[in-house]
Amino acid sequence: MKSKSDGSVVRLSDVARVEMGSEDYTASANLNGHPGAGIAVMMAPGANALDTATRVKDKIAEYQRQMPQGYDIAYPKDSTEFIKISVEDVIQTLFEAIALVVCVMYLFLQNFRATLIPAVAVPVVLLGTFGVLALFGYSINTLTLFAMVLAIGLLVDDAIVVVENVERIMRDEGLPAREATEKSMGEISGALIAIALVLSAVFLPMAFFGGSTGVIYRQFSVTIISAMMLSVVVALTLTPALCGALLSHSKPHTKGFFGAFNRLWGRTEQGYQRRVLGGLRRSAMMMGAFALICAVMALAMWKLPGSFLPAEDQGEIMVQYTLPAGATAVRTAEVRRQVTDWFLTKEKANTNVIFTVDGFSFSGSGQNAGMAFVSLKNWSQRKGAANTAQAIALRATKELGSIRDASLFAMTPPSVDGLGQSNGFTFELMASGGTDRDSLMKMRSQLLAAANQSPQLQSVRANDLPQMPQLQVDIDNNKAVALGLSLSDVTATLSSAWGGTYVNDFIDRGRVKKVYIQGDSDSRAVPADLGKWFVRGSDDGMTPFSAFATTRWQYGPESLVRYNGSAAFEIQGENAAGSSSGAALDKMEALANSLPAGTTWAWSGMSLQEKLASGQAMSLYAISILVVFLCLAALYESWSVPFSVIMVIPLGLLGAALAAWLRDLNNDVYFQVALLTTIGLSSKNAILIVEFAESAVDEGYSLSRAAIRAAQTRLRPIVMTSLAFIAGVLPLAVATGAGANSRVAIGSGIIGGTLTATLLAVFFVPLFFVLVKRFFTRQRPSQE
Repeated sequence: MKSKSDGSVVRLSDVARVEMGSEDYTASANLNGHPGAGIAVMMAPGANALDTATRVKDKIAEYQRQMPQGYDIAYPKDSTEFIKISVEDVIQTLFEAIALVVCVMYLFLQNFRATLIPAVAVPVVLLGTFGVLALFGYSINTLTLFAMVLAIGLLVDDAIVVVENVERIMRDEGLPAREATEKSMGEISGALIAIALVLSAVFLPMAFFGGSTGVIYRQFSVTIISAMMLSVVVALTLTPALCGALLSHSKPHTKGFFGAFNRLWGRTEQGYQRRVLGGLRRSAMMMGAFALICAVMALAMWKLPGSFLPAEDQGEIMVQYTLPAGATAVRTAEVRRQVTDWFLTKEKANTNVIFTVDGFSFSGSGQNAGMAFVSLKNWSQRKGAANTAQAIALRATKELGSIRDASLFAMTPPSVDGLGQSNGFTFELMASGGTDRDSLMKMRSQLLAAANQSPQLQSVRANDLPQMPQLQVDIDNNKAVALGLSLSDVTATLSSAWGGTYVNDFIDRGRVKKVYIQGDSDSRAVPADLGKWFVRGSDDGMTPFSAFATTRWQYGPESLVRYNGSAAFEIQGENAAGSSSGAALDKMEALANSLPAGTTWAWSGMSLQEKLASGQAMSLYAISILVVFLCLAALYESWSVPFSVIMVIPLGLLGAALAAWLRDLNNDVYFQVALLTTIGLSSKNAILIVEFAESAVDEGYSLSRAAIRAAQTRLRPIVMTSLAFIAGVLPLAVATGAGANSRVAIGSGIIGGTLTATLLAVFFVPLFFVLVKRFFTRQRPSQE
């Protein structure tokens, strides 16, 4: 460091202790109560989660073989396990859907060859859809597989309509398969194209939405539109060829199960024809019932609680524990021990491993804070609602909350990784109009007190550490300048002595490591030690800190947070049991708006995405319905056909809303996908009747006669395709395990919507056709 005139030297070891140490001494890790070290691995933008996790684990397995005995490796937080099992479950659901759809087709067609024809469309369309997804750069994930499951029921619809109509013509008119196919395609080609365009039009607006919701919508949109367009191509090309080659005349079953089914169906058709005729004669009463249905549907949709995404059991729980300001690491370690013991004893049947970190939390770093990351056992080993991650987290918060001197909250991960820290809301309370930090803190306390008394909210807390005791160093600038000291030298010396200053890097065994300079522990243990330190002045003289500085204790924040440029406090919480996240957000907004002037607020993380999604939902429905209307108007060059079809939509939405109420579901992003699918299915059923009725009117039939004839002719394919679609999504509605809540939201809404769109639409569509036609056009001379 220095050479003296006598030839002696002053070395660094003479004035300093040089050691290889840790870059951070504030955190310590434990796994199941044993000392450990944690390594966090983050994905690069655009990387595939499963592929990245597999490669990381393979590399760690190589290192594990070189580790000494007594060391082990565990993965206490691995979100890819949830993704992997979710994908496997959806793939299983896909095969179940295919099997159920084939069974429904065989029930109605009662012929192996006839059933084989639409069944062939499934692999052809699925393979083509996978090719389109690859072209767009999408991977096989839970979202695209969800859409595939939905598409199973949709993509066989076109083939079913073709096969059923060919068989009807062969049966009623005695034509051979080839001629019957040619006549059938002349009758239904327009309807098939219209259905494909309408269903594509329903999902097309989804592809253009932004934000996190747009990412989800876009993958559904591309998958379903691709499947639908490929399906109609197959129905117009491959299916007719197979019908002409495979179908043959066969006698209808009169005995056994199929005989009983056919007799029941015959009575159903006769009763249906009478009721359609009765509905046309009592049009005023039917329209009154329709108005009542619309009112009930609107009320049900309005009352349906809102949400962003279903809270999924991802097999992980996080526990954050915070002690009072100034608590030592020893006290924090005792709380950590109690948390670890609780999970390894009380929840032993559900817990795989628990990884704890003292000195770190989502609220900030400090020796009075800590986090526990709990990996739960496989979903198949945790049966029942009491063993879900959400239920375990509630028990942990309740029972561990009694630990003395500790504030403890257990939470589950957010539904979308990266949007927040937990599966609750994130609220930013900000200062405005010159409000100082102390006043903002008082208003935060007022807001927290009111929020924790609300029945819609629970576990509402400030997401920061309590104010800490801090040593304030007051520098007399006038004295410092008089002594020949610059403020930069004073602060640099103070920073190096008491905090530590980065110097440079060096290479150690092939790795780059950092060099820090810092005062030794016995020279910065108490405030009086400040007097041991000197600052070099402009004349190279050394001046002690005691000559120009004093110290005092005060309380202050661990860190200063700003949001959108304003001083802010972050507040986190959850919706209470029986309340939705949408209701929780509305309640927090109402409480924040009741605060005195001087504050403003904003949402962040997943809460912000939920607010954006709720604002987009109505516009999405409106745009989809408008696109359907314009598509039909352009296709048929008529205003009457679109109105006849659009009026059916409330019938389907009623069933979707009622299904959500019965299953205690929220109006979230996945349920909105179900509503859009219901809009498409309702339109499809109406098109099958309206298209045939239009043809009958062109042949000279009266409006009423044409409507009855179309309804009777198209009842069988409508019921068959609807039941096939319900069978296809049934595995979603009864799903359990990883990712089940998302599948249940989609499946339940679609089944409810499809049921009412079928059971009610088959009676209302003929009436709508007649009334709209009479309103827009004059009736032609009838041919009775």
